[in-house]
Amino acid sequence: MDGLLQKRAAAPAALFQRYGRDVQRILGRILGVDSELPDLTQEVFLRALEGIERIDDPCRLRGWLMSTAVYAAREVIRRRRRRWWPVLLSQTHVVEPAVQAADHCAREAVRATYALLDKIDPDDRIALSLHVFEGMELTDTASACGVSLATIKRRIARGRERFLALAAEHPALQDWIRGEEP
Repeated sequence: MDGLLQKRAAAPAALFQRYGRDVQRILGRILGVDSELPDLTQEVFLRALEGIERIDDPCRLRGWLMSTAVYAAREVIRRRRRRWWPVLLSQTHVVEPAVQAADHCAREAVRATYALLDKIDPDDRIALSLHVFEGMELTDTASACGVSLATIKRRIARGRERFLALAAEHPALQDWIRGEEP
């Protein structure tokens, strides 16, 4: 942290080395398979470097980075909702990372999950993704989203309710929702 504040040349690379995977994982949990993840990860670190002097306690650096990632993901979700042209593009244009030994049903379930998450309010989606998919504790989720514990609980509950209602109607997810692996 001191190196960042003192503008040492190696400090940004060290920050990325230490927290880059965490930031990209959080973004991936919120957005799903997305060709923009590497660029968005870089954007989060650029924002962090621009505002590093706002951190008064080095112990809060990781949490602050996670919050920055959450806000960046929220902007992407909202920006995509405002665009009309992506619906014209086929899903085949999205480059998915290589997955070893993943079966077709599981890949389709993941694809369907993120398609349904696109239909959920961005704040509820983010809360649900962080808590359920990333496994963050409620207090950490609330902190990353910059809201109270009560608010994050409401968002998770709304997101879960909406997701389960949508998933119950989706053929690729019905077995998963019932607890049966296809």
